[in-house]
Amino acid sequence: MFGDLPASEWPSEDGQQATTEPWASFVAARKHGQAGKTDLAVAELERIAATPSLESRHYLQAWHFLRLLKVKPPADKAKVVHGVVVEVGLPGGADIVAAYADGTARYLHHTGAGVFWERPDSSLDAEIQALLTAGHEVASRIGPWEQARPEAPTNGNVRLNMLTPSGLHFGYGSFEALSKDPMGKAIIDPATQLMVRLTELRKTVRM
Repeated sequence: MFGDLPASEWPSEDGQQATTEPWASFVAARKHGQAGKTDLAVAELERIAATPSLESRHYLQAWHFLRLLKVKPPADKAKVVHGVVVEVGLPGGADIVAAYADGTARYLHHTGAGVFWERPDSSLDAEIQALLTAGHEVASRIGPWEQARPEAPTNGNVRLNMLTPSGLHFGYGSFEALSKDPMGKAIIDPATQLMVRLTELRKTVRM
């Protein structure tokens, strides 16, 4: 969901999709990297990042791998928000709602149930865009997290994640505190609305 899987899992070593694009290019970049041909790996990944109309997570993964190769995005792309993921810590785990710039969305309940919206129509576009717009406003004001992504929040805490080519940007705190903070509330409110819509539509979307 965060676009930061290791290269061996995007795609997996035995993944059937590895012969189609952009998967084949990710595999080629991985092989170049394993062979020490960093310049060729970078070229493959930059080509993926510049390809139009891909799933948002492909762009996030491409830039995740590029950053590992010490390549930074240009200034006009660094703060582009390809996704917003909101994690709410509960006693039994975390509820997660996510929105992506390609119009897809996810809601994962802490029990393991979930709704996957692959944009069969435009009925959730407004809710998704509202969350992305709020995420962009917050990401433009803060810097990226330079370390490994922390574990999911627990005990009523919330993490608001903005996914960009320059890395993960996030805010963290208790639900009560963030819901009263202007930047936190700006994300929590549309995230809640999207979660409600996804829950209402769960019988008509792919589970």
